[in-house]
Amino acid sequence: MSTDKSGTCWRCGRPLDPGDYARGETCPGCRSETRCCRNCGLYDPRLNNECKESQADRVVDKEKSVFCEYFHPRPAAGVPARRFVDPAQGKAKASFDALFKKKK
Repeated sequence: MSTDKSGTCWRCGRPLDPGDYARGETCPGCRSETRCCRNCGLYDPRLNNECKESQADRVVDKEKSVFCEYFHPRPAAGVPARRFVDPAQGKAKASFDALFKKKK
């Protein structure tokens, strides 16, 4: 399968480009490996091998890089509950709030 589509990091929810899924690549936000079962559109923890592809080899550690030929990025619609928040955005909001702080 091709990795020519974008997706999101399974751990932090950061948007990932197609080039971010090469073997050994890590998420720029949380440094988790990106070409892993947890980032694959076929990953499903409810299934026996946690994969929708019945012919895929068994992978024990779903958070480590894989050579799986069936891998394809998880669609952006599968964003985890922990959404990516850019640290610079939080600092900017804090600065803005401090600037317009109401005096008591």
